[in-house]
This record gives sequence, C-alpha cells and structure tokens, in this order.
Amino acid sequence: MSPLRHRSLVTTAAIGVVGLAGAATAAVAIRPAFVPGVAAYHATHDIAPVAGAVKVPPATPRAHCGPGSRPETGRQGRVPLADYSNGRAAKGYYCNAVQVSHIGATGGFKTFRYVDKHQHVCAFYDGTLLFPTSVFHNNETGGTHVLDMSNPAHPVETAVLRTAAMDSPHESLALNAKRGLLAAGMGSPGTAPGIVDVYSVANDCRHPVLQSSTPFGILGHESGFSPDGRTLWISTTARPGVTAIDVSNPQLPSIVWRSTNFTFHGMNINSTGTRLYGADLGMAGLTILDISQVQKRVANPKVTVVSHITWPDVSIPQNTIPVTIKGHKYLVEFDEYARNAASYNPSDPVGAARLINIDNDRKPRVVSSMRLEVNQPAARASDQKNDPGAQYGVQGYAAHYCAVPRLKNPGIVACSFILSGLRVFDISNPKHPREIAYFNKPAPNTLPLKSGSYAMSAPSFDVARHEAWYADGDSGFYAVKLTNGAWPHGLNTTR
Repeated sequence: MSPLRHRSLVTTAAIGVVGLAGAATAAVAIRPAFVPGVAAYHATHDIAPVAGAVKVPPATPRAHCGPGSRPETGRQGRVPLADYSNGRAAKGYYCNAVQVSHIGATGGFKTFRYVDKHQHVCAFYDGTLLFPTSVFHNNETGGTHVLDMSNPAHPVETAVLRTAAMDSPHESLALNAKRGLLAAGMGSPGTAPGIVDVYSVANDCRHPVLQSSTPFGILGHESGFSPDGRTLWISTTARPGVTAIDVSNPQLPSIVWRSTNFTFHGMNINSTGTRLYGADLGMAGLTILDISQVQKRVANPKVTVVSHITWPDVSIPQNTIPVTIKGHKYLVEFDEYARNAASYNPSDPVGAARLINIDNDRKPRVVSSMRLEVNQPAARASDQKNDPGAQYGVQGYAAHYCAVPRLKNPGIVACSFILSGLRVFDISNPKHPREIAYFNKPAPNTLPLKSGSYAMSAPSFDVARHEAWYADGDSGFYAVKLTNGAWPHGLNTTR
C-alpha cells in the first residue's frame, strides 16, 4: 500500500475510533460560523464571512544560500516529483543550515528544550501522529520521548512517557519552564476523552516524575500554559469547549473555568495571564479573550471577548505566539493545511504564518505574512500538484506550527511547513519578513510512491548554539544549526 493511501486510511480510522468523524470533518472544512455566546459580538463587529477565491499576499522573499548549502532546485518550498526519480530528494535540501544530529524514526507535533535546576539539558517530543492507529504507521511506538541533550550532537533517549495523555498527546504537549511542568491532554485528530497528565521535570528532566493523571481535559485536542505555570488550558477543537485547569498544586489539579462558547484550536496567554489569544475555528481567525478573573481565581469567573479579527486568506487557524518587537506587541499567528483539507482546490487559501499587531488589542491588525512560493494559487494549479503528498489534505505544502527563540525581540521565527520542511524567517522588521534558512530532509520511502517530508512539529531552540530542534513525522527528531551568519547578531540569550 502506498504511504499516502496508508495515511488516508489511518486518518479515517483514527477519527472513527473516537466516533467524531463528522465533527472532525467540520473542523477541517472550516468556514466562519456563529458560536453560541459570541454571536452578539460577531454581529456587531462586521466580521464578514470568507468564501470563494481570494487575493493572497505575495510569497516571502526567499533565502540567499551560502557555502555548504544544498538548495532547492526550483520553486521555493517545492520537492518536485522529478527529484524523487533522479535521487535528488533523498539527499535533502538545506540552506544556511546543517544537521547536527538525528534520532528516532517518527515524530509528532511539539518539541521542547529545557534546562533543569541541576543544569541537565533535555528535549521532549511526542513521537506519534495518529494514536492508536499509529502502530501501523512506520512502526510508531507512541509516547512522549525524553532526550538527554547535554551533547546535541549525540542525543541519548532516557525515557519514554507512556501514561494515557503522554501516549497520545496529539497537539497538546506543553512545557512551563518556570515551574518545570510538562503536561498533555489525551487527544487525537478529532478529540479524545481528555485525560490530563502532569509531570515534574524540574529536578531531573531526564527522568520526569508523574504528578497527576485526571479526566479534566474534557475532549482535549490542544493546550496552553499560563506563563506563571498555575493554569493549564485545554481546547476541545472538534466541538466548542475550552477548559482552564488549576495546576498550582500539580498533584491536585482542579477545573477553575469551563466554557462551550468557543471553538479554539490552539491558544496562548500573555505575560500577565490576563489575555488569551485563541486560534478560532468557529469564527475563522483570531479571538482575544479577557481571562483576568481566571488568573485572579475569582469565584465563578467571567471571561469576555476583547476582539476578533479574520483575514481574506484564512485557512484553518492553528495557534498564536505573543511577542514584542522593538517595543510593539504582535502575535505570530499560523494557519494549517488548506481552507478545505477534504479536497484539493488550487484557489483555496493555504496555511501560512502572519504577524498581527496588538498594540491596541481591541483593534488587532495583520501587518505581514510568511508564506512560500509553493503556497500561491498559481503554483498550486501547476504541475506542482502532482508532487508526492502535495494533494493530500493533511500534508501538502502548507504551514503547521511555528515557534520563536524568545518572546522579546525574537529576531527569527521557525515554522514547520510539512512537505517543505523547517523554514526560518527574519522578523526583525515586522512589516517585511524574509526567509533566511531552511532544512528539509524528505523521508526515505519505498517505491512505487514516496511521500516526502512530514514536518509538523513546533520547533524549539538552543540559542547559545544557534540551533533549532524539530521533529518530522516520518523520520524523527533533528537538531539543526544555522550557518553563514543566518542567526541574527545579538540573539544569544533567551531573554
């Protein structure tokens, strides 16, 4: 069976396991819709539905590749069918980036770097894309993998976490470095029961210690920590639902707020814990919530909508990252897949990244986008559509997750662009991002059909070594070093 046909069956099976095929499909074939409890806000703020062909922003200027690079052979981000036949794809494509190390055979959606109180350096990454059917995909063993990264050139696996949520975290794996907590809510491509596992990694990150395993995630899919590490937020995604869990005592968590008024994919929280930035599936864009009362632990807290924004080229909102650049506040927002992942339409907007100014969070505005030439409608209508994996609804040439090395003046953002691998953009000028590096190593697959890369994970960073770490679904965990001066000057600390 070809890898792509296999993935299609696996995805269908995984959604079917939780009995939410219809709900999951609705979440993928997204269109703006009213969400109960938010309808009044939507109706009074001129949020126009997005439908049909739209004008998309131009592709971000491509990277200039220095010595030691093995650049792409054509369009930015493309792995042409011909390159599989002539062996070029198997050699990989990299620009101002070199592989430091590689471990494992599969990967999922999140990677994290952490240094504990005894200065052990660890990496955490989920190793499965589609639990429980993942056992049929590249021999995935599931679980959350723990690596000793004291020498990034030689990672050593020290543990695999196999409790319910860590076995199938889907996109919910979360780390709060301040408190040394690693958490996840049991999830799937649709949703799952929502068991939440919380581990302590503060004392020895190489050997996480389970603190609690509770059912408080309630049909979980993705998550977000408050910066102070006292609140873990879990989203349902396949249907409305957001849950705030108090983990002040990680051994005795409790639900402090629950709402079915919002259908978020991912979410992130500002530095004071008073604003939640939700990647809104129900309203196809970004919704900002005032969560001050949850942060203050007010009894029966009220959560209100601050603002909502959408954009013409919205596809499927994935998550957000609040950053400050030269004194101004922004969100790095990123969408996934194409607007309708159930079918291939060249004119459908494709998931990419963007910077949204939130100096006035009641009037957020998109200031720029980060996208590749392969994401443009004309490219999608060309022979590019015949590249292995290009038409597959939950693969293709599209963004999935992004991350930054620090929240204040991050300098760069690195994004997994699925078939296009790991892409790195300079965002020091928020209005004019530019690509500065990439690393794409298509997985070796057997004939008659190869499926390319499956770069789905949020990267993490070793700032001192100028490295980005990420995982590929079909080939495991990579540490990649930026070269040729691509790492910005002055970006040598995490603060």
